[in-house]
Amino acid sequence: MSDGLLHCSATELTRRIRDGSLGCAELMEESLAGIARCNPQLNAIVSLDEDLARAGAETADAALASDSSPGPLHGLPFAFKDLQLTAGIRTTRGSPLHADFVPDTDSLVVERIRAAGAIAIGKTNVPEFGAGSQTFNRVFGTTLNPYDPGKTCGGSSGGAAVALAARMLPLADGSDLGGSLRNPASFCNVIGFRPTPGRVPNHPQANLWFELSTSGPMARSIDDLALLLSVMAGPDPRSPTALTDPGTDFRGIEPLPLEALKVAYSPDLGGLPVAPEIRERIAQVAAQLSDMGVAVEEACPDLHDATRVFHVLRAQTFRARYSYLPPEQQAQLKDTIIWNMQAGQQLTHEDLDQAWAARTALFDRVAEFFRHYDFLLGPTTQVLPFDIETPWVREIDGVPMADYLSWMQSCAQLTVTSCPALSLPAGFSADGLPIGAQLVAPVREDLRLLRFAKTLEGEISSAAQAPEICT
Repeated sequence: MSDGLLHCSATELTRRIRDGSLGCAELMEESLAGIARCNPQLNAIVSLDEDLARAGAETADAALASDSSPGPLHGLPFAFKDLQLTAGIRTTRGSPLHADFVPDTDSLVVERIRAAGAIAIGKTNVPEFGAGSQTFNRVFGTTLNPYDPGKTCGGSSGGAAVALAARMLPLADGSDLGGSLRNPASFCNVIGFRPTPGRVPNHPQANLWFELSTSGPMARSIDDLALLLSVMAGPDPRSPTALTDPGTDFRGIEPLPLEALKVAYSPDLGGLPVAPEIRERIAQVAAQLSDMGVAVEEACPDLHDATRVFHVLRAQTFRARYSYLPPEQQAQLKDTIIWNMQAGQQLTHEDLDQAWAARTALFDRVAEFFRHYDFLLGPTTQVLPFDIETPWVREIDGVPMADYLSWMQSCAQLTVTSCPALSLPAGFSADGLPIGAQLVAPVREDLRLLRFAKTLEGEISSAAQAPEICT
């Protein structure tokens, strides 16, 4: 098997497919061989359909003979997050309630990625209904961290992050409510990008105006990330909240000059408990930025209401999603989903009124903060990847966690600001566990954030360091 081919970037693979030096079927066979070698150890890709994959590759090769302008992802193997509807491919959402569900339509994200020429091969594993940042469920089991299979890969885009890190896939889609793109990216040494809500429209969904959760790209380089975002992003008449900028704006981005940039740095995002090794590494990244000529100041926007707002709006969402299931189906939900649903049932109108007022004030404070700084740098996660048998973290640096959401507030607090946020691989702990640096930009400054990250990745990113388990 050609290890080199699987280590190639998506941009390099698509270039070679277009110039005829690489066939889609050849790439697919290499990819399936890599999956056969790694996936049994890691359980990242589920509902794999090799016949579908090979047929898709043959069709893609045939299309090249008559199409002089193939799509930007033409010929790339792709496994979609198992929360996305995929026509003809099982979509379980990690739940026994949907274990045998095969949709007859694609979600908008899947539709766009397929239209760009990517070849569907299966799905990537998720926690049950995407809830919680530890990827395990009763349908497919647990997904393991490729850098240490005794540790979690995070979630809910855990299967996607592992498939990328282990070089089973060149690209992956994810989604993020409280850190579901950023947490697994940090834990698995890949890049995860939560765009500004509306940048990547979602359809179908029960509430088209719900924007706490958004889809986004995952990759091993900023160029690859931007390539996938260019396909996923852009307006659609089925989405009332979609931003109007075309996705093609993100294709072929240039580095951002560092002169005159002012970056705020916070090792704990306003006082959150953070593992010492993560604090130290983020401080080193801040020092690296300073050495590169960036003006760096220790500062953080006032996020004091963000946790409460996130908890209230998330609970409201869980109430709407799960309260109306028949009792026999509710009884099959995992305990943390039931807890979150019950929290939503206890909300009052006053709770919701206060949460929206507090979120408005938070948005205004963050907007004012970014009048003085171009970007914010902080930790992606508050902890290193933890034991695979631990459902959620109970304590950080001596501080007890109140519930299964509290350990991931470094991402969740930023969710309710609507700011785009990116986890960039930033090295490893003494035990070889990945650490991610979180970069945040003002609302709708997604392109500028990617340009900034591209400038930094050569100095900071550790994404090129593949895990040994599959090499």
